[in-house]
Amino acid sequence: MRRARQMGVLEMSITAQALDSVYGRSAAGVRARLERDGLGGWHDLADAETDSEGRISEWRDKKLERGLYRIVFDSDYYFVGLGVSAAYPEIIVTFRMQDETDSYQIQVMLSPYSYSTHFRIA
Repeated sequence: MRRARQMGVLEMSITAQALDSVYGRSAAGVRARLERDGLGGWHDLADAETDSEGRISEWRDKKLERGLYRIVFDSDYYFVGLGVSAAYPEIIVTFRMQDETDSYQIQVMLSPYSYSTHFRIA
């Protein structure tokens, strides 16, 4: 992103990471949906799944603008795959994107009965 800024390219990006706090590892295979608030409510922009490092680096080349966004992490699907029932079937992280030159990083640490989030602007 820093190189893009130096070259005069203005581009927002959102990356996400899911960590499994029960097993102390990356949460690979977590389904997630990126949504944007607009007229009439929330609108789906893209679906993705975390890679082997628990990351989602791209949302299928979606152009992003300033606004209110959220990522819906499907923790139920992830934990069912581990043979565990989750108290929170979805984890929703809502955030505001304000600067067209920033990169937004969303991190969620999940377990069957709790979760925490971290938000970073780079």
